[in-house]
Amino acid sequence: MTHRGSRVVHVGGLSRVEGEGTLRLRVDEGRVTIAQLRIYEPPRFFEAFLRGRAHTEPPDITSRVCGICPVAYQMSACKAVEDACGVTVTGSLAALRRLLYCGEWIESQTLHIYLLHAPDFLGYPDAITMARRHRADVERGLRIKQAGNAIVELLGGRAIHPVNVRLGGFHRAPDRADLAPLAERLRRAREDALRTVEWVAGFDFPDAGCDAQLLALAEPGRYAIDGGTPTVMPAPGSAGLTPDSTRALPTRTFPLRDFEHHVIEQPLPHSTALYSSLDGGLHLTGCLARYAVSGRWLSPLALQAAHAAGLGDPRAGVVCRNPFRSILVRAVEVVYALDEALRLIDAYESPPAPAVSVPPRAGSGRGATEAPRGLLYHRYRLAADGTVTRAVLVPPTAQNQYAIEDHLGRVVQARLDSLSGSDGLDDDELRLLCERAIRNHDPCISCATHFLDLTVERH
Repeated sequence: MTHRGSRVVHVGGLSRVEGEGTLRLRVDEGRVTIAQLRIYEPPRFFEAFLRGRAHTEPPDITSRVCGICPVAYQMSACKAVEDACGVTVTGSLAALRRLLYCGEWIESQTLHIYLLHAPDFLGYPDAITMARRHRADVERGLRIKQAGNAIVELLGGRAIHPVNVRLGGFHRAPDRADLAPLAERLRRAREDALRTVEWVAGFDFPDAGCDAQLLALAEPGRYAIDGGTPTVMPAPGSAGLTPDSTRALPTRTFPLRDFEHHVIEQPLPHSTALYSSLDGGLHLTGCLARYAVSGRWLSPLALQAAHAAGLGDPRAGVVCRNPFRSILVRAVEVVYALDEALRLIDAYESPPAPAVSVPPRAGSGRGATEAPRGLLYHRYRLAADGTVTRAVLVPPTAQNQYAIEDHLGRVVQARLDSLSGSDGLDDDELRLLCERAIRNHDPCISCATHFLDLTVERH
């Protein structure tokens, strides 16, 4: 089939992503005119049914938004409610929270690398088929993921939807001796993670770029995971650079309290995710943004792995804007998370109490953390007795939807241009290319869905 004339390609169900979505692609006379990621899951009512709940409840309720990254929702919710109540968690309790978050990063990023994304690069339809030829690789990935699960289970009470997290800290804090057996397991997983970086570095990465602003949290002196200041690296096109430029640009920051003035959400007819823009332009959050904004704060071992894998040295101002190489950045982040987890365990001292008191008061609070898929923002307004009167959740996939569609259009257009004068792509090849481009961003479609205010007019 030629690429001339008009074609509309519908992908009725995207595979190997979290949740349900479809794709609509339209090509007219060799030009991509529509690239539309449609999120059609039933609306999620979390923002609505948080209203009227006690201020202690959002961490447990919002953790059910996603079975892959419940810790991200718990931590963002805790920070937002604690901010409203004027409480800051520090010391050993803050370190335990960061350790718990490392566990989620390890298991979630590894899940995506091995079971969802690697089959695209190795030419397999799924991880089960891939395991027939790459059994040792898949087993290595499962070992790393199990190590991450072990952290979440120990600190969270169970590996899925942990129940030990509460405002002010935990229901129960471990003793130092409880963490010792975990450390040895993490050291073995770290060796597996280094081999993962080497394995992924051997994949064939198509040339691609991203002309979107990069948004991530930043903390001086360490790679931001569980907090920080929203930081923006401009789009390369705004500086006259190509989308695949590896040059870091000067960043700017804004206070978290101004997040909703900069990141604007709006509904579109085809999606139950609210589309987001950053100061009126495209933006991307996630591992590429984190690596660009905070890469220089990776641990020495992770920096060494990144350099050996061909990502360059972020301390010298090198960034990665190729979404296909995001799998490599994720692999480096797993090395960092394991390194950081071991550092936290080594420095851990049991806190005097498992939690600090968070008494209710009237006010608004905000919290943001770096979920594996990107910046996750929560805001809650509380009455004097702690009742939640308003809740706002802005997940990373909803923020990324515009940038994913832009990436889709660029990838397909580049492919069509390279085939000019030939028979072009047939619809199956086009579909596979599009799905692969979407999986670069590890979208959590379930997390992205919202409930919109609904007005019905009957005549």
